Amino acid sequence: MATTLTPILTKFWDHPQSWTLETYEANEGYQALTKALAMDQSALVSMAKDSGLRGRGGAGFPTGMKWSFLPPPDGGPRYLVVNADESEPGTCKDIPLMMAAPHFLIEGVAITSYAIGCNHAFIYLRGEVVHVYRRLLRAVEEAYAAGHLGKNIQGSGFDLDVTVHAGAGAYICGEETALLDSLEGRRGQPRSKPPFPAVAGLYARPTVVNNVESIASIPPILLHGADWFAAMGTESSKGFGIFSLSGHVANPGQFEAPLGITLRELLDMAGGMRGGKKLKFWTPGGSSTPLFTEEHLDIPLDFDSVAKAGSMLGTRALQIFDETTCVVRAVDRWTDFYKHESCGKCTPCREGTWWLKQIMGRLEHGQGDEEDLEKLLDICDNILGRSFCALGDGATSPVTSSIQYFREEFLEHLRQGGCPFDRDASALFAKETASV
Repeated sequence: MATTLTPILTKFWDHPQSWTLETYEANEGYQALTKALAMDQSALVSMAKDSGLRGRGGAGFPTGMKWSFLPPPDGGPRYLVVNADESEPGTCKDIPLMMAAPHFLIEGVAITSYAIGCNHAFIYLRGEVVHVYRRLLRAVEEAYAAGHLGKNIQGSGFDLDVTVHAGAGAYICGEETALLDSLEGRRGQPRSKPPFPAVAGLYARPTVVNNVESIASIPPILLHGADWFAAMGTESSKGFGIFSLSGHVANPGQFEAPLGITLRELLDMAGGMRGGKKLKFWTPGGSSTPLFTEEHLDIPLDFDSVAKAGSMLGTRALQIFDETTCVVRAVDRWTDFYKHESCGKCTPCREGTWWLKQIMGRLEHGQGDEEDLEKLLDICDNILGRSFCALGDGATSPVTSSIQYFREEFLEHLRQGGCPFDRDASALFAKETASV
């Protein structure tokens, strides 16, 4: 096997009490914070840049560069907001990280806050995961009691308060400006940009918004060095990341490995396809990234290689589907999700996702005609790049890529007058629509 796992953030997840401060401190916990508090703040920003760490929330924007976008201090507050609103279908890395080892995030928050001059940081968590919310609250309490948060942290003179905020459960709040509106108590909808959060973010003050895994990666980078981190991964995609395998694999789960590993290698680690079935299609970064097929098994899973192959690495949510899966049905269900989660602010997404769902639903049950495929592509073209945020763009990805790779399966639905994988459901759909 060309690539091996690199257990860093996942190193002690199997410890009986991995989430406690005691376990974390026994595994180099808060040593990086002590080191950071003795450094110049600008040196920490430079360290983040030199490491090559790119945002682990999906976009892959250089983390250190984002920090450096903050304007010079003006005497007013500035904020760090951690985006823990993990809502992308198939994405399941941040929640288990916060559940198993929350102090990685807490220490990362403290170091990042010191680096950017922030004295009040927020962790915006998806409200449905109450068990994770409670665990984070307990971790914050432990950090306060140990002197890692609060007034005069570790005798350094640096003060930091951390607020854990439970959101109300909207996919749109994963978009950073919608998250900020929600955090301020308003309806979560994307803001016009510019101004960007670095200039006018939370409460119209300079704000850094980073993903959970991005911030959690800061302590090991600081402790072991930017060169140590940059030595892993590929030239343009440095370091390690958590790859989430779900679906039709023998042993689904989290696999922490250097960026650039391939799905073929990860499948070997996961025991192969479930039941010996053949791989049909998969997502490299959740349902909002264009589909890949078996021909892409050896694509290096790094930002640039995946983009060159026609998709996006995203959140490394590898959803695996075998030959028994109807791709039309899978895309129909994802489209239903995006229609439901559209905030309704912009016309292309609000109207476009509704029409995508109507046409996909008909096609899945063998209704309509071949022209509907061109209509789908036309609607996607009118959404892509024209919606207020990336939700609209993401909604088009599974539709366009499924037609690209599986057009014949769409046509087979039309020829047979129903889904070849489930004729009973198609017959029921036809009966119900005829009676309306």
